[in-house]
Amino acid sequence: MRSIKSECLDRMIFFGEDSLRRAVREYLVHCNTERNHQGLGKTIVSPVPCPTKAFGRVRCRERLSGVLRHYHREAA
Repeated sequence: MRSIKSECLDRMIFFGEDSLRRAVREYLVHCNTERNHQGLGKTIVSPVPCPTKAFGRVRCRERLSGVLRHYHREAA
């Protein structure tokens, strides 16, 4: 709970319950599919299969207007 509060909710202003629910849903997707977890040996809970390449452009995927960012290398 502390990580969602410090990384996401403290940085946003919500205009109703729907915007809060959307932010929590986006954070959970980010945590489970994009973010490494230290307690799990720096692995991802539900990784999305993507080719790992040593070459190619690095892209940034932003969630919640840039509050959450995930960098990945696109396939060459």
